[in-house]
Amino acid sequence: MELHPPFSTDDHVRGLRGAPMMLVVYGDYECPVSARLWRVLREMRAREAAVCEAFRHFPLTGVHPHSFTAAAAAEAADDQKTFWSMHDLLFEHQDALEPADLAAYAAQLGLDVERFDEDVAYGTFSDAVRAHQRSGVSSGVVTTPTVFANGQLLQLPDPEQLPDVLTRLRS
Repeated sequence: MELHPPFSTDDHVRGLRGAPMMLVVYGDYECPVSARLWRVLREMRAREAAVCEAFRHFPLTGVHPHSFTAAAAAEAADDQKTFWSMHDLLFEHQDALEPADLAAYAAQLGLDVERFDEDVAYGTFSDAVRAHQRSGVSSGVVTTPTVFANGQLLQLPDPEQLPDVLTRLRS
């Protein structure tokens, strides 16, 4: 399967654009396996700069009831230029994703909490989250996390295997 749409400037990107390895991760803030992958990626970023990571939302609302609102909260934080900080907090505290928790994270990040709360409550960024979901569906995503490397779907049964899989791809 190939990534549709391909990696673009519209993606939330961490790392050097144009790195030899461009990863696009479809994740769910309430998914424990997505959190495991997030930790693996954090460790990889600390060791190497040759990977660029993009994140797209794929909330699995049937099993994770807070996942869509958490994704909308990340988008609301992005509107205030703090996507990655919120992204990290959501994964760090994935067992605390109630509206009051999200507002506390916004306050912790120094956001305009009233604006953030309104954006989340009124669904200001729901369409952005749904656009990520649609791109995942058109790319063959069925679960989280799903990772694409340089536009190609990775078979990744365990997030801890990502560094080894990427090493094999590079050789």
